[in-house]
Amino acid sequence: MRKQSFNITTIQEQRASSTATNTVQESSSPRIEATVAGQFLRKLFQFLFYLHFILIAVLTIFLAIRGVVLSGKHHFQPKKWYPPLLASAASAGILSLAWQWMTQSKPSKAMRICFWLGPLMTCAFGILLLLINSAASLSTGAVAIISGVIQSIYTCWVNPRFEYAGKILSVSAAFPPARTAILVTLSIILSAVYSSFLVSGIGGATAIGTTLDILFIVVILLSLAWSMHVIKNVLLVTISRVKYIHFAYGADMETEIAFRDTIKYLMGSVYIGSVFVPIFGSIWGSARTINAIAGERDEFLFSCADCYSAVASTLAAHGNRWGFVHVGVYNKGFIQASVDTWEMFKRAGMETLINSDLTGAFCFFSGVAGGAVSALVGGTWALAVHKRYATEVSIYAFLIGYFMFRTATAWPLACVSAYYVAYAENPLHPRFDSTIPARIQELQRYQNEQIASPDPAQLWEQYQAPE
Repeated sequence: MRKQSFNITTIQEQRASSTATNTVQESSSPRIEATVAGQFLRKLFQFLFYLHFILIAVLTIFLAIRGVVLSGKHHFQPKKWYPPLLASAASAGILSLAWQWMTQSKPSKAMRICFWLGPLMTCAFGILLLLINSAASLSTGAVAIISGVIQSIYTCWVNPRFEYAGKILSVSAAFPPARTAILVTLSIILSAVYSSFLVSGIGGATAIGTTLDILFIVVILLSLAWSMHVIKNVLLVTISRVKYIHFAYGADMETEIAFRDTIKYLMGSVYIGSVFVPIFGSIWGSARTINAIAGERDEFLFSCADCYSAVASTLAAHGNRWGFVHVGVYNKGFIQASVDTWEMFKRAGMETLINSDLTGAFCFFSGVAGGAVSALVGGTWALAVHKRYATEVSIYAFLIGYFMFRTATAWPLACVSAYYVAYAENPLHPRFDSTIPARIQELQRYQNEQIASPDPAQLWEQYQAPE
């Protein structure tokens, strides 16, 4: 077989030449050549990531060595600070591996479990912080408990969507690409090792505890977030490309080749998306929350919420996780890929369906549950051996566990993303069943019923209004 290049057309030609019974048609969308501005942006973010990685590595090593040398002068006890945090990282790794197996074997059950386990574990994490009984732990614990209650309310609100969410997850992730488990396992191990490395720097900064050291800790945590998102999105691009080829053309691409192409050609777009998607996604989510709270009765609040929502929608259209599919398949720049996929969803009448999709929430709740369990492991240990370290150890453990579980759930997110994008490009393809069309019709009926049903508050106001 000839050497496979990045171009999707070559993949199709190879598939046609190697298997006569499963011929792939010519792609209507060949590889997209990046513009000069797009190439510059990719190279810029690639340079920034490598530069930041080197600087963070140097900073972490410096802080770790300085912390060991000067720990005695500042009454820092590394034997009571490091073991709980490292144990929580190890437990997060093991549990995330178990969770990705659970998601693969019983996706519908995993979907329902995580939406109830997330709030429960968050409240347990908050109770642990309250038991620590320091100023920082009390405030953080209160926030955690309130967050758990909000998650519970959200779970009750989206409960009617669980059936469809479990079905679309089961259909799209029914046949994971070859060696998916190996790739996810290696990514989780890499995440655990890198997190443990950064923990050494955080411990070194904690040993001294100056204002500058606090700034160093914040910088290291930001680096942890960006790096973990990069690891997750490499999986997302790689697996979504393989699944897209399967859904759209019936071909089976080798996961190793997709991974190699991602590392070789697409890392610039991955770095960009790893910054934009969390920020734009948070803004878009907050806008939807504000819209729900503001309603349409207060004209001033509604106008402000509407303006903010318009800005958030524009940002989300230029930076969303669906764009990673086109990044992998067509080598598009991340922003262009996001715009194209969002416009494609609109043309296919899928915008409401995409907005109500629970796959992203499933990954988020999985991360919250995993982070809370990791925090309970590290925080309980620290509380038992040295209470003063318990709050910070719990928070760091939560962040590490959260990001590792998000890495473990990247592959089902990639499968669902590829399924939606492939369907939007060709809804009439015989490989797709009635799952999406039936759901779109159901959402349209619900919207029509909402329009036809008058608002009781408006009827009451009309009744009370003088003639």
